[in-house]
Amino acid sequence: MSVQEALKILKRGTVEILPEEDLVKKLERSEKTGQPLKVKWGADPSAPDLHLGHAVVLRKMKEFQELGHEVIFVIGDFTARVGDPTGRSETRKPMSEEEVARNAETYFRQVYRLLRKEKCRVVYNHDWLGKLTLAEILRLSSHYTVTRTLERNDFAERFKNGQSIGVHEFLYPMMVAYDSVVLKADIELGGTDQTFNLLAGRELMSELGLEPQVCMTLPLLLGLDGVQKMSKSLGNTIAIEDPPQEMFGKAMSIPDSLILNYFELATTLDEAECRKIKALLAEPGTNPRDVKVRLGKEVVTLYHSKGDAEKAAEDFDRVFKEKQNPGDMPVHVVGEPKVWIVKLLTSSGLAVSSSEARRLVSQGAVEVDGERVSDPDAQVDLSQERVLKVGKRRFLRVR
Repeated sequence: MSVQEALKILKRGTVEILPEEDLVKKLERSEKTGQPLKVKWGADPSAPDLHLGHAVVLRKMKEFQELGHEVIFVIGDFTARVGDPTGRSETRKPMSEEEVARNAETYFRQVYRLLRKEKCRVVYNHDWLGKLTLAEILRLSSHYTVTRTLERNDFAERFKNGQSIGVHEFLYPMMVAYDSVVLKADIELGGTDQTFNLLAGRELMSELGLEPQVCMTLPLLLGLDGVQKMSKSLGNTIAIEDPPQEMFGKAMSIPDSLILNYFELATTLDEAECRKIKALLAEPGTNPRDVKVRLGKEVVTLYHSKGDAEKAAEDFDRVFKEKQNPGDMPVHVVGEPKVWIVKLLTSSGLAVSSSEARRLVSQGAVEVDGERVSDPDAQVDLSQERVLKVGKRRFLRVR
């Protein structure tokens, strides 16, 4: 494949390439020398699941893989302890090492659902950031100014409004930039909200005498609320390891205005097919729900199988149109005749903590055999099999 053909593939779906002429030079050099480019993307394990917003970038990484280049996925187990201040109106709460380690383990597994394992390096930035001495941190910090950092909209707004900004937050761009220095990245990928951090890596590499990386930004996928970007901290995500029924149900819940956007960013349909869907949505009499059924099936097929997608659609109709329980529910076995509802939710995995379980019950999101449970101290009688339901889409048989 020629450089121009490769460039056409890589440019598809991107928002900016900074600068594009450098990308062309790197591709030409790679073709001439046979040396693959190093393509980097990083994510902080601030929650246990990668989601469809992450997958937008992961699929671009896969394109680089298929063109013969080396992709490097950076698990930000050190930077997660600080927390990315991008788009934040307040300082993030610090995470414990144990939380970060648990979440990082799931990232390591999940990334291979989209990338070829034999052509992907997965690294942890604690391996180098955790070893920096104070003298080295001060030396790196000298390449940044407070004035430059305050050009960021989020910091500028917080400063103008008299809201606190931690010194460690100012250091965050430097830390992710140092990832690029250590890895000698040729290209770094990220969402449009990460442009500042990506350019920080380019600048630091240049300051330290390295060839600067090219920054490629991709569009942000809006979350299920249709307002803010898909984000773990906002809880508006479709996780790539969600069960088929939950994944399909979440896809059916997106606002109609996002249908085309999800086909473009969350599926593998080509541009021609997306144009057909756009035309279909514009036709008088088209029911958006019918188009969302196809969207749900495409997403489930991508991360599970076509059979799972068909079954998820059938179960969705059974639950939401026919008001019945799903035909196939996972079974959770409890070794006692009565169990505290909070313990039942956490032991079954329907809540990650006792506090979340209590919150779900208090919000009226929990039902047993179709009856709402409103008391967080309630005991569930298991003298016979029960159907536990959380929210609109999560069902479990309990014995």
